[in-house]
Amino acid sequence: MRFAAVVLAGGAARRLGGTPKPARTVAGVSLLTRVAAAVAAAEARVVVGPALADGPGGIRYTQEQPPGGGPVAAVAAGLALLDPALETVAVLGADLPFLTPAAVDRLLRAVDSDTDLAVYVDADGYPQWLCGVWRRAALDRRLAELGDPAGVGMRRLADGLRRVELPDDSSPPVWYDCDTEEDLRRAEEWTHGR
Repeated sequence: MRFAAVVLAGGAARRLGGTPKPARTVAGVSLLTRVAAAVAAAEARVVVGPALADGPGGIRYTQEQPPGGGPVAAVAAGLALLDPALETVAVLGADLPFLTPAAVDRLLRAVDSDTDLAVYVDADGYPQWLCGVWRRAALDRRLAELGDPAGVGMRRLADGLRRVELPDDSSPPVWYDCDTEEDLRRAEEWTHGR
């Protein structure tokens, strides 16, 4: 299936002492490099956030407006660089160390003509909005309905859309994100089988 990927890599990383999350590593590989590899099959990959000096190749970078405007503003900025003919878009956080091409493919297969969005849910059933695949038409429609995307949360973007929620019982889970030093420590332990 043809698809594009928008990777959200902004944010102040306050819980990580201000160090940009995408540059942090798990088992010696940056989080952004790991996510970019999971969507290597995408026809276009856009990262919304600062470019990494030693980041993965084949990626276009942009910034949400205003800077720090939040995830929906970042999605809008990423979509602006994509060919509208790419009807399916993976929207992912840049801090998903265990995302794989197979996990992305599962999301892609779950989106059909009756679905606007496929998203992984955590063990408690909460949607992991930055680990999903969206129909481009649904994204465009919701962004138009919302107006100014600055400060808008992903849950509001998804309101009213037909979605499929995919559980993931793998260990570690593909939706696991790294927001804190403890999250990174746990990810390192998982990669080393502890």
